[in-house]
Amino acid sequence: MAASDAHYRRILLKLSGEALAGNQGYGIAPGVIGKIAQEIKDVTDLGVQVALVIGGGNIFRGVAAASKGMDRASADYMGMLATVMNSLAMQDALEQVGILTRVLSAIEMREVAEPYIRRRAIRHLEKGRVVIFAAGTGNPYFTTDTAASLRAMEINADIILKATKVDGVYSADPKKDHDAVKYTTLTYLEVLKKGLQVMDATATSLCMDNDLPIMVFDLTVDGNIMRAVKGEDIGTIVKGG
Repeated sequence: MAASDAHYRRILLKLSGEALAGNQGYGIAPGVIGKIAQEIKDVTDLGVQVALVIGGGNIFRGVAAASKGMDRASADYMGMLATVMNSLAMQDALEQVGILTRVLSAIEMREVAEPYIRRRAIRHLEKGRVVIFAAGTGNPYFTTDTAASLRAMEINADIILKATKVDGVYSADPKKDHDAVKYTTLTYLEVLKKGLQVMDATATSLCMDNDLPIMVFDLTVDGNIMRAVKGEDIGTIVKGG
């Protein structure tokens, strides 16, 4: 397949930590992470440059711990370390399918990851390596959604592909409300005004200010990352009005 098949030249793929857990609900499921790695390889074979941000909810959720009395900053730092663990697991899975991968961490830990340097990240992408941004923004009180928006802007990504367990954005939880309506396109303001679960408000506002589109799609369907990269209508697109 030629690079012309791809609709986007450089993408940032945002994965939730829960996506790596599969049906077990926690930890890392080797079969799931291997399948995602293979799909990413198929995309890089098109000549698309791929960056990743992975959440840490399958290992530790800072917000949940803070709600039970833990200091929020401490809980968030623990959550950042969970994202590093997921990033290293994904790096291993990608390299097992033959993709050169670099983990760049916002919290320095030179023995396992490179420190995050914007120009270095872009250089890795230009050389065809997959780049995984670990440890969020490096600051408490910011989610990995916000980290994804920030890093996507910094590397001049064409789009954020947010991989979830549902096939787009709905007016309500489709599992609980049979009358829930799926949106094919939304504006940033609609997402913010309706309080829709696309990304948190900080991340959405950041994308709105910089006119960076977001596609929300179902990761559990085989081949959907490729379909998203080709610009197929498989989920919900959030963009300017």
